[in-house]
Amino acid sequence: MISKKWLIPWGVATVLLVLGPPNAMPQAQRDSPRSAFHLLEATVDDVRAALLAKRITCHELVALYLKRIEAYDKSGPRFNAIQTVNRRALQEADRLDMALTTSAPIGPLHCVPVLVKDQIETSDMTTTYGSAVFKDFVPQRDATVVKKLKAAGAIVLAKTTMGEFAQGYLSSAAGSIRNAYDPIRNASGSSGGTGAGVAANFATVGIGEDTGGSVRGPAAVESLVGIRPTVPLVSRFGMLPAKPFSDTIGPITRTVKDAAIVLDAISGFDPNDPLTAYAAGQVPSSYTAMLDVAGLQGVRIGVIREPMDAKTDPASDDYKKVRVVTERALSDLKVRGAVLVDPVTIPRLKDRVNLYDANVFETESAINRYFAAHTNAPLKTLQAILLSGKMVPSRAVALMKTIGRSTEESGYSRFLQEREEARQVVLTVMASNRLDALAYATFDHQPETIAPDAMTSAVASAPPPGNNRLLSSVLGFPAITVPAGFTVDELPVGIELMGRPFGESMLLRYAYAYEQGTHNRKPPPLAPALRGEP
Repeated sequence: MISKKWLIPWGVATVLLVLGPPNAMPQAQRDSPRSAFHLLEATVDDVRAALLAKRITCHELVALYLKRIEAYDKSGPRFNAIQTVNRRALQEADRLDMALTTSAPIGPLHCVPVLVKDQIETSDMTTTYGSAVFKDFVPQRDATVVKKLKAAGAIVLAKTTMGEFAQGYLSSAAGSIRNAYDPIRNASGSSGGTGAGVAANFATVGIGEDTGGSVRGPAAVESLVGIRPTVPLVSRFGMLPAKPFSDTIGPITRTVKDAAIVLDAISGFDPNDPLTAYAAGQVPSSYTAMLDVAGLQGVRIGVIREPMDAKTDPASDDYKKVRVVTERALSDLKVRGAVLVDPVTIPRLKDRVNLYDANVFETESAINRYFAAHTNAPLKTLQAILLSGKMVPSRAVALMKTIGRSTEESGYSRFLQEREEARQVVLTVMASNRLDALAYATFDHQPETIAPDAMTSAVASAPPPGNNRLLSSVLGFPAITVPAGFTVDELPVGIELMGRPFGESMLLRYAYAYEQGTHNRKPPPLAPALRGEP
């Protein structure tokens, strides 16, 4: 249930002022061919069709999204999703409009406005990493993902608020990221700004980064699709590292097809990130080619019922609210042709998941190497950043655990050994049961409310209870979260499917069939269409 706190300031008079009364749009405008394009929930295909049919220009499209950001992020419910708006966005839109008058679209994302997590470098906008230390930092290069998006014709409309240095939902640069469905609750992390922004229709699609679930978490709590690719599939060059063994970049979108289209644009080998060499020969001609409404027929899916988080409380009312939605999602998978192997047991599951926190060895050296490549970075080492006194206290406390640790330690070799064993165990379970994927709730609990002292408390922030995202992160395997529905409190729940390495095509196929058979996504009531919005 949406907190009344957030409805009181939005009285009838205010709502009518912003939205206009029903049918406020003039009749001539409603009947115009140009009015056939609907901004709210617009997909990549919708944008492309409207541009080619001249129902809208790129300039008009960008301006409409900017109005929504101003109305709902800078005022109104204040989701705090947007860190920096691209001041050149309209100028770039004009360039793309001009290009379309003389030639075909530049690429598959021609004039598609994208929200990009502020962990990813942009040479024409600040990149803060969610930290006040870097609030004025403008990198001298674009990340590979940003270059690929631009080459495909996309417009980076804005950089999104993120959990400081890629964890949680608290940012010393911007504050707390708020859930678009209930702003007193968190938006998950650390790509929470992208999640809340895409949910509230501030752009067509978004880009997040997933180390320990930072694409899938925001997607789950914002009724979105989020895909964590196999680690080597997408270049991380130009992205602040957190834990390189697990770091990857993925789409956050409102539909599965849009996720596939964006993944097409950003995946593949990049010599600047040698790990992507493992992806050579693994990238299909298009991830959209496998999408099929009958894509779940005969698919064997193993259901993990054991909670992966020690903090999960199956006896709580909150858990039961989520479980009702999850059970319905599992039933829907079965109705659409999937064969459920229920339950499936992963030996020592919690031990495998806990390997994620055991890796404190990579972070400091990775961050130091990253900033050493930036001559204009205000600070160059993690130690100096922590000593600045500008970080959110809880995040500083968490990062202190990585200071002085090194991949030269024997503990790191032991971690890698146990990680490889975990991979073999999971693949063996899948092979023994002839499974195509594993299924589980992304979270077993609803998102928590944001504590009044969240920005000042030194208690290290942890993922909310019921977090099931870490298995995929530890293994480096792909996983996709898709909307499963809403609890009785009107809060979104995500169902997650995990597959084998480079199995993104099949995961997208399964998720698409489930999505098309259920249509569980619905936009947040706190961000409706603005007055005059097509």
